[in-house]
Amino acid sequence: MTKADIVDVIASATGLTKVETEAVVDGFISTVINALKEGKNIEIRGFGSFKVKKRKGRMARNPRTGAQVQVDEHFVPLFKVSKELKSNVNENLKRTQPNWGRTEP
Repeated sequence: MTKADIVDVIASATGLTKVETEAVVDGFISTVINALKEGKNIEIRGFGSFKVKKRKGRMARNPRTGAQVQVDEHFVPLFKVSKELKSNVNENLKRTQPNWGRTEP
């Protein structure tokens, strides 16, 4: 599903125009990005939480050459799914696709 698909679904569900809906979706995304840039955490109950995690510097290996490479400390944005959303997705997919990922003999 793309951002355009999300805009279409929200526009048809709310009665807003696609232009208005796209402005709201863009506003939400930019708000999340700006908050993460400032090191703030965002929690949306029933959906999940966004946060930034600090990764320590370390020695790594270039898989192509095998050479040692120093990776500096850096920050990584993370999204953690809420237990409620995880449970809802799991239960729905179990019901609708019982053999998903498995091949029958």
